[in-house]
Amino acid sequence: MTPQRRKAPSRPLDLRQRSALAGEAAAANAEVEEALGYPADPTSAAFFDVDNTLMQGASIFHLARGLHRREFFTTRQILGAAWKQAYFRVVGVEDPAHVADARSSALSFIAGHTVEELEALGREIFDEAMAHRIWPGTRALAQLHLDQGQRVWLVTAAPIEIARVIAQRLGLTGAMGTVAEHVDGVYTGRLVGDMLHGPAKAEAVRALAEREGLDLARCSAYSDSFNDLPMLSMVGDACAINPDARLRGHARAHGWRIRDYRTGRKAARAGVFAAGVAGAVSGAVAAGVALRGRRHPA
Repeated sequence: MTPQRRKAPSRPLDLRQRSALAGEAAAANAEVEEALGYPADPTSAAFFDVDNTLMQGASIFHLARGLHRREFFTTRQILGAAWKQAYFRVVGVEDPAHVADARSSALSFIAGHTVEELEALGREIFDEAMAHRIWPGTRALAQLHLDQGQRVWLVTAAPIEIARVIAQRLGLTGAMGTVAEHVDGVYTGRLVGDMLHGPAKAEAVRALAEREGLDLARCSAYSDSFNDLPMLSMVGDACAINPDARLRGHARAHGWRIRDYRTGRKAARAGVFAAGVAGAVSGAVAAGVALRGRRHPA
């Protein structure tokens, strides 16, 4: 099927407008898995963040690393991403500057490529680099909602193309993610609105709830990040998964459920951080050496 033409408005928008547009675009692109049939509980649903909530680490990093192996971009770019990934895995807090960098980096390497191409590579990369990083506890929570006849959507800043792959592989209802502008199936290097991050996630959930007839007071939401407070606060049942310090404090103060599937989190923080940096950087350097070797045979 030919990808839908998706183009962003030409006039500049402020942050609130970009968030609203990002949310509307994500909801409009949220696929509903017809194979699951009509839900037994059609007005209730669950919304799951992905990075550090459903999956260990940042999905955009795993995608970027897989694309690097397929020569989409340079070793220098992946080294920068490796540092952000190592920091994110240990500290568990999203740095707004890192988020902005991820946005510009993502757009730079997909511009000129096709939607079909990224979707196909996304399936390969999920199977090789993401599947084993799914937190079993969070996956069980999502399955519990499905077993109760409720629909389950992912809500993530990751590109909608990879978000769909994750949802499909896990048998979920669908996904909402960042929508990149594409014309005739080719990415332009611009976003529709902004990244699906923070307030934009709440806009996406609100738009989807209106479209699907959901009662948000009967819905659940799961996240690790205080940045997702707008989404968590709009549902009747909020749960903090592997939470950062600010979200943990807020969840305790408001009586929200807290689930932490990390082990030895405080005691091992320094060691894991060093290992994370070393492993990520070593892998990137090794990939770069191998790449140079292929291009310049002895």
